[in-house]
Amino acid sequence: MANEAESRSDASRSADTSGPLPDGGAAYRDTCACFDQSRVTNRRRVRFHNDRQDTSSSGWQHLLALIDEAAADGREVFRPLVDLSPQERRQIVTLPPSIAKLTAVKQFVLYGSNLVRIPPEIGAMTSLQEFAPYTSYRLHWFPYELTRCPDLGRSTVSTRALYGNEKLRPPFPPLRSGRVVKGAPDLGGVEPGEWGAASVRTCSVCGRSLAGVGIHQVWISLRVAADVLPLLVNACSEACVQALPTPPEGYVRTPHVGGPGIAQPVADYA
Repeated sequence: MANEAESRSDASRSADTSGPLPDGGAAYRDTCACFDQSRVTNRRRVRFHNDRQDTSSSGWQHLLALIDEAAADGREVFRPLVDLSPQERRQIVTLPPSIAKLTAVKQFVLYGSNLVRIPPEIGAMTSLQEFAPYTSYRLHWFPYELTRCPDLGRSTVSTRALYGNEKLRPPFPPLRSGRVVKGAPDLGGVEPGEWGAASVRTCSVCGRSLAGVGIHQVWISLRVAADVLPLLVNACSEACVQALPTPPEGYVRTPHVGGPGIAQPVADYA
């Protein structure tokens, strides 16, 4: 189970990308001021990171090539950040949808990343057994599609960086459920600062296309592998929202739309 007091797995150690750059180089990742990750505060509002991925950057192109290579050779362990330069790692704020091709990968290590979101295509990584985005301090939530990985049993996550975590109880960004995506979502016409992603394609629950329908966005906290994670659901209907499982005790017990009106349990560090 991943919390900051516990030792990292061997996989995370071998994929450590957190070292300083030589000769006083620029930081390999950006800082995050969304909320205090060390103590409880009275902060009531947060927003999604609004970063858009620069798909023309060398880091993105290198990552695409690494994914293609891993898919072609059927590798079971994928640690892409160790093959990127520090500057390239900083350029990566999300992962390409092509991670859906990594159906043989069992261990996915993203230690010390600059990621602010994970795409729903991670749900297609059906062989995934271990997911380690440890010390990715700008990564505050995960897509509900992560629950589609049936063999995922181990995780290494910096839990104090997560929305609604039991130690600090930072707030969740507010959602406006029932909105309709205007235009073609596959073309990236969605603002990540409002929706959490730059595109919204299919229902997180049933897989139906969301083009032109009212999208029911909700948060839900569920245990995934070793940790309880805040999951963003993009549902096509209220029926799909009602089909979601019940969150564990110690967390908001129903799907919700976030914002300052959501009452969370008392933080452990309060």
